[in-house]
Amino acid sequence: MLGFLIAAAAGFLTPQLEEPVAGPIVKALEGFFPIAANEKRLIAFMAALLAAAVLAAAFDSGSVIGVIIGAILGYFGTRIFNVLKKVIEGRRDLD
Repeated sequence: MLGFLIAAAAGFLTPQLEEPVAGPIVKALEGFFPIAANEKRLIAFMAALLAAAVLAAAFDSGSVIGVIIGAILGYFGTRIFNVLKKVIEGRRDLD
């Protein structure tokens, strides 16, 4: 369970990791091959997921599937929350 929570936090923090983490990685890789601007967030997500996996392994907590699901839910968490909020508000309007 701890691995799931660590991965969810890593997914949620991905946008904040774009500049401080993915920026230097992109600069280092640009000398070898081109990187599109929209791939910067993907690199940040991969770095966050790698860190989450290392932490989950260090704490011997969580399975691979739990870490993956946690990262996905963390990454899309605010969007999922907003959709659920609209669904709930829509039901209130029907009553």
